[in-house]
Amino acid sequence: MSIQQLIRTYQKRVDQQLQAKLSHSSIEPTLQEAMRYGLFNGGKRVRPVLVYLVNQLLDGRLEDADDAACAIECIHSYSLVHDDLPAMDDDDLRRGKPTCHIAFDEATAILAGDGLQSYAFELLSQSALAPQTRLDLIRTLAQAAGDRGMVAGQAFDLRHVGQSLTLEQLEAMHNRKTGALINAAIEMGYYSAPAASPDSLAALRRFGDAIGLAFQVKDDILDIEGDTETLGKPQGSDLEQNKPTYPALLGLTGAKEKLAELHQEARSIAQSFGPKGSDLALLADYIVNRDH
Repeated sequence: MSIQQLIRTYQKRVDQQLQAKLSHSSIEPTLQEAMRYGLFNGGKRVRPVLVYLVNQLLDGRLEDADDAACAIECIHSYSLVHDDLPAMDDDDLRRGKPTCHIAFDEATAILAGDGLQSYAFELLSQSALAPQTRLDLIRTLAQAAGDRGMVAGQAFDLRHVGQSLTLEQLEAMHNRKTGALINAAIEMGYYSAPAASPDSLAALRRFGDAIGLAFQVKDDILDIEGDTETLGKPQGSDLEQNKPTYPALLGLTGAKEKLAELHQEARSIAQSFGPKGSDLALLADYIVNRDH
């Protein structure tokens, strides 16, 4: 099975799981509609795919990874709904569709993001996994999403629009803003599998660091070289807002060289797992070669 086919298989699985789980009744149906709008708008599902890939790498059962895959996608989707708000990145398009606050209104978008964030931890708390495993999953996701991870990275980004950053500052920002959830997906896949070992987790974390940073470098390059229709969001929006990016700091050629280094590092770590690591290596290829 090609990596594209495998990704589609896992995308379909997590979408079916989310559809089934997010079906409870509500006194405010518009809120749930907005939550679903934020969830089901054509996302690549890279983080759930990583949960499943690591689970399978370590001889786990996919059903044991379902709640973790759904939870991390809820967190990622909530973060995008909030990132698009006028007070944050102020974007009108997300994946080729009106952003949540445009499709509904600003207050509904804020509350939809809040609802998705809370629902992620509800899912993990209700999992059929062992109590300690549930705690490990909740802790991992909470730390990655909070003020030591994604939220801190976004805050740092917003505070430094129009300012010059060192390479170390830029990497520290993206290791939190993007990399924290990437690594959380890897760790949650690890905790959902029985064949987990500290050595494998250390190597997987290094893989996560490499592809998390590669993901952001590629996004920065696509903001310059992509087109709005393919990207599903305004091309050049980072440049227009004078946001700190790798091409801004290293130049476009330097950013591409950085991406190639990270790609090679990720592939090398994946290959250290032997034949079982081939899907991780192919995912690194997918992240680096994507066009949106």
